[in-house]
Parts: sequence; structure tokens; C-alpha cells
Amino acid sequence: MAAMLPAESGDGSVSRGGILAWGQGRNPMRYASPMSRLLLLNKPYDVLSQFTDADGRATLAVHVSVPGVYAAGRLDRDSEGLLALTDDGRLQARIAELDKAYWVQVEGTPDARALEVLCEGVVLKDGVARAVAARVIDEPPGLWPRPVPVRYRKSIPTAWLEVVVDEGRNRMVRRMTAAAGLPTLRLIRWRIGSWTVDGIEPGAWIEVDPAPLLRKRPPRRGGPRSTSRARGPARN
Repeated sequence: MAAMLPAESGDGSVSRGGILAWGQGRNPMRYASPMSRLLLLNKPYDVLSQFTDADGRATLAVHVSVPGVYAAGRLDRDSEGLLALTDDGRLQARIAELDKAYWVQVEGTPDARALEVLCEGVVLKDGVARAVAARVIDEPPGLWPRPVPVRYRKSIPTAWLEVVVDEGRNRMVRRMTAAAGLPTLRLIRWRIGSWTVDGIEPGAWIEVDPAPLLRKRPPRRGGPRSTSRARGPARN
């Protein structure tokens, strides 16, 4: 787990074990350390992973007012969950190397073969994509409601998966589950490396110390892929 930055609270900020967090509309807090910034945002549904948009759609600027930071990787407008932001290009490159875990609500009933397909690899237009791990889980406890409810079809059951990937392509997880016969209804990134979205409300963010990430090399990719039907969301 990354070390946490000491900081001054202000403007109604809430301190949780050395991490300072705030929701939308708060002013940036002052940190004593001049080091690079690394923020972890719970990106809400229907928000672009950028700070400006010519078409007037909701952007990160609604929730983050820290100057100079930008998204390290992207999360689709219709996806939710953990998004890292930094002002350091080295950190952006290191974050790209970390694996990411997603909670995925899918249409249909996943069986063992569907999980194997995700891990063995599915052929997409931009090449083969494989999950590091895929398993069936219960609906994550305490999950926040989505502003636009998922559209269900009464005749078709739904299920939740946890899918872990070690690369990022445009809408990759959605395309993978569709290729496995399980269209995605809702997609939430709950983990990046060892950081999780736990305790961060939609639209709020925390700041963590980036130094351990710059010192420690992430594990090499290409390890064995695993499938499981164990229930319940995993925790690090």
C-alpha cells in the first residue's frame, strides 16, 4: 500500500488516516511536500476523463480543481470508478504498467467456459485481448446507485464479474465480454495496482504519496491467467 501524504485540511476537508479527501466544489488543499501529485478519483458515470470538452459535456473539471494534473489512462464516459491523475509523466508511464481490476455487470449467466474464453483470449479488431483473471462475484456490497439506471430485460438474467487486465485499449473490457457472449451493462474500475476505490465517494478524490510507485518496479506481465467462480469481490 502506498504511503500517505501529510497535509493541511481546509474548506471542510475530511482526513481519513492521513489521506485527505474532498468532493466536488471544494478548493485545493495545500501540501507541504513539493513532490509530484498523484490523485485517485472515483469518476462518476457520464463524466469524460478530460478537463475540457467543446460540446459542453461533463468533465473532470467539475470534480478536480488541482492545476496541472491530467488523467493517467482513461475511463470511458459511461464507465465509473478509480481514475488516477498526476502532473508527472513518469508516474503516468508507471501507472500504465499496473494491472486494473473491474467489476462488470453483464447480461446473461457466465459459465466456466465463458470465463476461460476471457482468459484464453478473444479476437478483437485491434488484436487478441486476454484477461489476467476472471471470476463470478456477488454484486459488490455498498455499491452506489448509477444516475442513469441500467436497462434490464426481464427475460434475461444478469450477473457480476471481476475482470483483471494488464493493458488498456479503447473499451477493451466491454468488447471482451461481448465477444464471450456476455454484453456489459455496467462497468466499474475498482482497483489500479494496490489502490482501490473503497471509501471514495463518486466525484471525490484522495491524494497518495507517489514515491513508492517510482521506486518499485511493477511485476512483469505475461503470468498465468486464472478463472474462478468464487463468490464475493476480492480485496487486496
